[in-house]
Amino acid sequence: MSPVPIRYGARPCSLVVCRGCCCGDAGKNPGIDHAGQLARLRRAAADSGGRLAVRVSDCLGPCAQANVVVVQPSTEGRRRGGRAAWIGFTADDDCVDDILAWTAAGGPGIAEPPATLTLQMIDPPAEAKRRAR
Repeated sequence: MSPVPIRYGARPCSLVVCRGCCCGDAGKNPGIDHAGQLARLRRAAADSGGRLAVRVSDCLGPCAQANVVVVQPSTEGRRRGGRAAWIGFTADDDCVDDILAWTAAGGPGIAEPPATLTLQMIDPPAEAKRRAR
């Protein structure tokens, strides 16, 4: 089987960080340094040599599990069968540590997620499932 050509270049593992109506809201989730977490993720991406990208989304949907981060596989991870992992309740530094460790190891399709992240994985909303088809 020959490799599939990549039309637009290889994509790195990506984090989509929800910062919409509930995620990142100090009123809903007090005591969390939302801006500090986002800055930490962006620093990790800047220091990754292009192996990690971070984007911010207005609202991903599963507000009951705020804060939500979606870990998207790299081009290679997707080629190996990796799919986006939706992680809820990303409210503490330990969770951010686990997300960054997993992405540094390659992320979905390349490396197994830490067991603690597996426990925090949530189902994407129906709209996201339809878009993925």
